[in-house]
Amino acid sequence: MTRRDVIAIGGSFGAVQAVRELCRSLEPDFAAGIAVVIHVGAHGNNLLASIFQQETTLPVATASDGERMQTGHVYIAPADHHLLVIDGIIRLGRGPRENLARPAIDPLFRSVGMSYGHRAIGVVLTGLLNDGASGLAAIKRCGGVTVVQNPNDAQAPDMPLDALQTSAIDYRAPLRDLGALLTTLTAQEAGPPVPVPADIRLEIDIALGRPSTAENLVLFGDPVALSCPACGGVLSQARHGPMLRFRCQVGHAYTADTLALQKEGSVDEAMRVALRIIEERAVLTDKMAGEAEAQGRHHVARTLIERTTEYRQQAEVLRQAILGADR
Repeated sequence: MTRRDVIAIGGSFGAVQAVRELCRSLEPDFAAGIAVVIHVGAHGNNLLASIFQQETTLPVATASDGERMQTGHVYIAPADHHLLVIDGIIRLGRGPRENLARPAIDPLFRSVGMSYGHRAIGVVLTGLLNDGASGLAAIKRCGGVTVVQNPNDAQAPDMPLDALQTSAIDYRAPLRDLGALLTTLTAQEAGPPVPVPADIRLEIDIALGRPSTAENLVLFGDPVALSCPACGGVLSQARHGPMLRFRCQVGHAYTADTLALQKEGSVDEAMRVALRIIEERAVLTDKMAGEAEAQGRHHVARTLIERTTEYRQQAEVLRQAILGADR
């Protein structure tokens, strides 16, 4: 009997405590390998493995590149590296950030879906925004089983909610029941294998740090009139998958929600820069008007005073717009 024997888990805000509780519920003979990505940023100290090891008798370690994944072991993504599992081997990628994160959850889910297909289980835990939703859908496309923490039970419900809205999730459970559910799923016979879509393989290569070229992106999607917040490159809109996503030629990837959040910040910054420039122009033309008046050039002075007034009016309009955006 072919069983489900690989579990990929992803979480963000509140996920450290969630994984601790999950580890406590796993029996010593747990019959699957587990890979975990939690958003830890680029400068983490890789202490999560030691924290989780206190809660379980299963071996827990920070993932190492080239290591073979073993049943009953737990592997934690290190800081500033994507964690992938490809044909049973742990791979650490320095590819571009996805949804502003490295490690990101989606690359792990895609790699497990590609390599294990019907034997894979993907789990989204508590977290903000929606990293993991696209990857969970990829596991589903590859024949695997998908699970989310009940949003009402999550410290931050965004990630479970977005996963539920993005694809037909197989199971939803509160944290206290997830360990028992995963134990049951790993004891069941896996469903039939399905072909792996080509676009999933491409995104795995990008996460590993392989070149993302215009020719490759044709497999991913179609160019749109949007620029990447990270590098300014042209974004392509994903052609496959259930959610609106974008990726640039460098490889940075965004869901629509994350991209909108970044664009909002860019607009706010641009408005504040424009306000500073206009206010400085008002100060300069006011001084120039004073100098012209002192020199008896009254016509020039009046023109400069009018210009100063216009600048100050424009500055006030921008200031009110910024204040409105901050509310």
